[in-house]
Amino acid sequence: MSDIKKKSGFVAILGRPNVGKSTIMNHLIGMKIAAVSSRAQTTRKRIQTVYTDDRGQIVFLDTPGINKAETKLGEYMLDAAVDTLKTSDMILWVVEPSTFIGKGERYIAELIGKAVKSLRKKNSDSENVICPVMLVINKIDSCQDDSLIEKTLETYGSYVRDTEGFEFNHVCKVSATAGTGLDDMMSDIYDFLPEGPMYFDEEAITDETERDIAAEFIREKCLRNLDKEIPHGIAVIVDKMRERADGSLVDIEATIICERESHKGIIIGKNGAMLKRIGTQARHDIEDMLQQRVNLKLWVKVRPGWRDKKMYMDEYGFK
Repeated sequence: MSDIKKKSGFVAILGRPNVGKSTIMNHLIGMKIAAVSSRAQTTRKRIQTVYTDDRGQIVFLDTPGINKAETKLGEYMLDAAVDTLKTSDMILWVVEPSTFIGKGERYIAELIGKAVKSLRKKNSDSENVICPVMLVINKIDSCQDDSLIEKTLETYGSYVRDTEGFEFNHVCKVSATAGTGLDDMMSDIYDFLPEGPMYFDEEAITDETERDIAAEFIREKCLRNLDKEIPHGIAVIVDKMRERADGSLVDIEATIICERESHKGIIIGKNGAMLKRIGTQARHDIEDMLQQRVNLKLWVKVRPGWRDKKMYMDEYGFK
């Protein structure tokens, strides 16, 4: 039997909306699980994924982008991000190259600072590294000036040290879209995680169901194809997902929920063109996930103000 001891732990991925958290996670586990778009609120729930190799097992917790809550759905998203800190063995704070620390980043620094202080109180051994915090500078391929990356590190490092009383245990510079620096980051994460058990079977990738992932793919295509405020008022429910008896096809029926009749018309589009485009793009992603042909049918329903109504939020999975 091998004497090599395995590392394991839960790693929270935090950051402002649209800094690339979900893209990083998808690359690290080698499979698209979380929806990705350039719009805020793409990730609405905490999404848990699992990476296992010879070194051990990392459970990544992708959180909604931390931002001011303006609806009950926004409150749910913020709570999901904050609660994740309480169960994490390590925190990855994802930022973009910048020397400006805005209100959103300051709030994240405050949350991390509180989490670190709380863990210190529970463990009096100050020599132990408790819940290490890694600063992940993403989108380095977009930098025209290489010195900006070092300036970003200096700016964030001095801010958290002087304002929140903690320091980064490590810094990684990556490009999630290009895949640059991610292998090194994975090695660095293992260096900081404690020895521990495998929490999931080594073949596990996520605890999200295929229905949940399919719904996220459909919502992602809405985010990518629709303009302005419409995508933020959208939810997607998979009503039916069933493989045919001969195994030739998976039939999926899903409903896109929106808040206004005018939005419904835009989602459907002239002669159904927009709904067809969304369905076609989503179907390709779902087929890649299932490795099987898919027959996808979409409907659109109006639920005014659902983001502020607990009954609807519960029904749509935001409990």
